[in-house]
Amino acid sequence: MKVLVINCGSSSLKYQVLDMENEELLAKGLVERIGIDGSVIKHEREDGKGFKLQTPMATHKEAIENVFEALLNKESGVLQSMDEIGAVGHRVVHAGEKLTDSTLITDDVIKILEECFDIAPSHNPPNVLGIKACQALMPNTPMVAVFDTAFHSTMPASSYIYAIPYEYYEKYGIRRYGFHGTSHKYVSERAAKMLNIDIKDLKIITCHLGNGASVSAIKSGKCIDTSMGFTPLEGVVMGTRSGGIDPAIIEYIMEKEGLSIEEMLKMLNRKSGVFGISGVSSDFRDLEVAANEGNERAQLALDIFAQKIKGYIGSYLAELDGADVIVFTAGIGENAIGMRAKICSNMENLGIKLDPERNNVRGEETIISAADSKIKILLIPTNEELMIARDTVSVVNAQA
Repeated sequence: MKVLVINCGSSSLKYQVLDMENEELLAKGLVERIGIDGSVIKHEREDGKGFKLQTPMATHKEAIENVFEALLNKESGVLQSMDEIGAVGHRVVHAGEKLTDSTLITDDVIKILEECFDIAPSHNPPNVLGIKACQALMPNTPMVAVFDTAFHSTMPASSYIYAIPYEYYEKYGIRRYGFHGTSHKYVSERAAKMLNIDIKDLKIITCHLGNGASVSAIKSGKCIDTSMGFTPLEGVVMGTRSGGIDPAIIEYIMEKEGLSIEEMLKMLNRKSGVFGISGVSSDFRDLEVAANEGNERAQLALDIFAQKIKGYIGSYLAELDGADVIVFTAGIGENAIGMRAKICSNMENLGIKLDPERNNVRGEETIISAADSKIKILLIPTNEELMIARDTVSVVNAQA
């Protein structure tokens, strides 16, 4: 079966086509600036052949029409007909507690996603737009929603309940949901295969470190805790997100600066994190350059990021009663050699010892721990699209 994977943002759309007979990536691409002047599609086949085209795309439906044209392109396409697509897998952030497993998309499922707009206002509306646009163009093709939060649905209540009046959980579903679930699931399963150990026999800490960052504790293949919360704002310091802060700070700054709640949330989500600390950038490559040139705030941002990741690793070591594996993944986790070393430094008493030579690598699936490290440290490039495609095939086959 060939699967089209769609990941819709408010003004962007990522896509991949995979042949699931051998899990081969056939093509991928990105549409940017949907509904904005300068709309552009970048398409690439697995052999490198592709194109970049700037063309008006006022809606997600027009964007997906351009994706179809790219996939059918005589020179750089990979399909003769869209009928070759057996199913479409849509990344959906979450549906609260109403849907916690990947599911076939029906009118009732779309209604549930729309009911959850208020708890995922930045993500669910464009996700639904993408689903409806695909349905309009491929009405007879089965479509599956794969939830970013699903992997974390196994957390015990002690991990997801907040210490606020319980009625707010009962009335509004306010709880920790966690995010990056497809990534944490993928790399934990890959870790077990790399080590040739049944995942049921492993305790794993996965570190998804990108502009958005989260850490998860996984026992016997199931998530028991994760750093992100009700929204992706909670947890470690990130590129532009604050991570966890004293809630009283919000009211204090709002009163001092005369900010609305919308302005305050924008500041916490888009102007904080390592960008807010450094005043330089949310890109860790820029921060490393600035720090090496003597910029103290850039160095401080890097130090704080590493410290917060260390803190969650330590917490999850306690929660898991030790770990067998620590995995680094996503843009920073896969490529920032110095940051991985910084996070793992001075943790030998906890059984964590990095090998500097093995760690001198970017974007490769490999073991980077020292031979005498009690805990294996792995670098595993994430593949959320493959995880979505796998779940899509599983759901569609189950309906057959």
